[in-house]
Amino acid sequence: MNLKDIQNLIKFVAKSGASEVKLEMEDIKITIKTGSDKTETTIVHQAAMQAMPQAMMPQAVPAQEVPAQVAETKKEDDSKYVTIKSPIIGTFYRKPSPDKPNFVEVGDTVNVGDTVCIIEAMKLFNEIESEVSGKIVKVLVDDATPVEFDQPLFLVDPS
Repeated sequence: MNLKDIQNLIKFVAKSGASEVKLEMEDIKITIKTGSDKTETTIVHQAAMQAMPQAMMPQAVPAQEVPAQVAETKKEDDSKYVTIKSPIIGTFYRKPSPDKPNFVEVGDTVNVGDTVCIIEAMKLFNEIESEVSGKIVKVLVDDATPVEFDQPLFLVDPS
């Protein structure tokens, strides 16, 4: 089971309204619990743990809490903007390296396919490309902070 499958499972469970889902396969065990305001995911890779001494075996550790939905506190004027969202869980970076300028700034024009940021996931740096052409209106995430799957990153005015 790859990261994309797990993300899709979390999204499906959050939308389904189920309070808890457990999935056990031969080498992986996943538990997803949803509450009124949060989704909690626990993933245990059993194959990797069998090599550890019994005293050092970790118990199921909850992953970072995934908000079930982003707060619906958007202003009326934000409704005309398109949101660029995070396709993966990881650490958000606005620039390719510390000594380089940001990929995009507020006021910059982006085209479909332009790189707007990088998200680091499991030591891999994934370039996030814009799916819409327009002008960057707002950056919603601070540099070098963790982001969740489907978390809004940028607001873009497509006009």
